[in-house]
Amino acid sequence: MGAVNSASALSSSAHGSSFAHLPTFSCQARSKANLNSSARFSDLKRVSISKATGLQHSTGNSLLQNFSSPSSTMALQPSSCGGVGMENQDSRFSPTPVSGIHGIDQELVDEMLYDALVWSSLHGLVIGDRNLERSGRIPGVGMVHAPFTLLPTIFPESYWRQACELAPIFNELVDRVSLDGNFLQDSLSRTKEVDAFTSRLLDIHLKMLQIGKKEEIRLGLHRSDYMLDEQTNLLLQIELNTISSSFPGLGCLVSELHRSLLDHHGEKLGLVSKQVPWNTAVNKYAEAIAKAWAEYNNPSSVVMIIVQAEERNMYDQHWLFHVLKEKHNVKAIRKTLAEVDAQGELKPDGRLLVGGQEISVIYFRAGYTPNDYPSESEWRARLLMEQSLAIKCPSISYHLTGTKKIQQELSKAGVLERFLDEKEDIEKVRKCFAGLWSLDDQEIVLKAIGNPKLFVMKPQREGGGNNIYNEEVKENLLRIQKEGTQEDAAYILMQRIFPNISPTLLVRDGICQKDHAISELGIYGAYLRNKERVIINEQSGYLMRTKVSSSNEGGVAAGFAVLDSIYLS
Repeated sequence: MGAVNSASALSSSAHGSSFAHLPTFSCQARSKANLNSSARFSDLKRVSISKATGLQHSTGNSLLQNFSSPSSTMALQPSSCGGVGMENQDSRFSPTPVSGIHGIDQELVDEMLYDALVWSSLHGLVIGDRNLERSGRIPGVGMVHAPFTLLPTIFPESYWRQACELAPIFNELVDRVSLDGNFLQDSLSRTKEVDAFTSRLLDIHLKMLQIGKKEEIRLGLHRSDYMLDEQTNLLLQIELNTISSSFPGLGCLVSELHRSLLDHHGEKLGLVSKQVPWNTAVNKYAEAIAKAWAEYNNPSSVVMIIVQAEERNMYDQHWLFHVLKEKHNVKAIRKTLAEVDAQGELKPDGRLLVGGQEISVIYFRAGYTPNDYPSESEWRARLLMEQSLAIKCPSISYHLTGTKKIQQELSKAGVLERFLDEKEDIEKVRKCFAGLWSLDDQEIVLKAIGNPKLFVMKPQREGGGNNIYNEEVKENLLRIQKEGTQEDAAYILMQRIFPNISPTLLVRDGICQKDHAISELGIYGAYLRNKERVIINEQSGYLMRTKVSSSNEGGVAAGFAVLDSIYLS
């Protein structure tokens, strides 16, 4: 099968900001002797990648209108699971797809590429150019199109439904785990000894426990990432992100781009745009934040988004700002952790003021990596915010619940039963768990040393490029054993997932690259609770990311992957 991706290869960069570049090639397929690039679309049973481009017939309507009013031909239907269905499908239309994606006529590829680049420029599917210093600080300076696939990825509808149905269950699970402070402290106690970053987070969490600080209004904007494992034919979870789940804005735009391209070119390809689910992520995230703002009950308060000083992915964040302002009339400000430390003031009654403005909701798009805390100033800011009455997204307890170690602890026999009541929910969650182990398990460690290609070593880190693969797994395990240190507590072992590899068309820097790739599906979830009243618990859109199969890591923001959407089969 050639080089195959592993668990978390795409999801490991749920948060980051800098877009590195894939190598660029002309639109000529790179040879993979054991992959059939001429396989028909209809033969792709699993997460096969079929990509091309075209423009949606877009009128003068604003993109906000599109976000707010999903097309009637393909919308997520509301349900107890947050919406998983398709409306108004025309069962009379049975497309006859073209042959494999690398067999698409070059003239058509060139036409779709041009249309896609124009569409991206007109509709804000953009990021900052890493080659221009000011592009991460000043809006409008050095904008380039975000990396994307030319066509959506074929994805089986049954697995799509499964992933969507899991979202509200994981939302509730995160909330319940976050309330068990002893479980979080005990589960991460050994990690605390060897991981300075996790240790500082736990210190803040412990202080909140000691002073009896309770988060009565709790807001969670999560994303659970999955891959289809070719060997087991199971949808397996890579990780659950509880802080800074990125791309709700640009992810929606890529879905619209693909629908546009299929509206214009789909007949030639044997594809129809209604099979691309409408993506509601930015609209749903904005709605959840606006409702949290309303629960705070101070109309003069503002939402504060915590950002990095250099943020080339600022336009994804500004789409959220835009919807908050235009649809919900909620003002939002952007601040770095250092700015919060310099401008923040905690009133005796617990209100947080930053720059003289009362903060109702704090939405973190930074603060997930040690790099975001270069000095004590940033840590003071994090503690200040945690002590306040402002609604944190996430709170320190939600943040810790999303760590790899807690993911591994929840996979143990009997632990889910501690937090979930319904047997059916427990079975659904457990079914999607990949193998997860502590390095205390010597039997698994020996197996990983003997066959390292079947495992991934994962640290308590976010942002991409941190996982350990292949022979390096063996080397690191042997080193830790030899040194006899507590470093093993800084990692977990995870079953490596082997997804299907398919031909694709990747677009970066205006250049189309033919390659073979794998994809990962992220399902957004929104959760809002005020004491015992659950206000929102739903699936809130999706993010598809695709990367060349020869790369282990795969975050878009870390420069390994490109944005994508799905084509339901």
